[in-house]
Amino acid sequence: MSTIIDRVRAYLRSPSGRQTMDKAKRMARDPHNQQKAKSFFERFRSRRH
Repeated sequence: MSTIIDRVRAYLRSPSGRQTMDKAKRMARDPHNQQKAKSFFERFRSRRH
């Protein structure tokens, strides 16, 4: 029985997994998305205190 991690690794090695990773990397480089992520994490951190 394969673990979830093994399944994820297998997916990321597949062509569609590579496309998904490339898309995620492009989105992560976008300054607008970086700002959205930063504000999300700031809100998340402020709720924990």
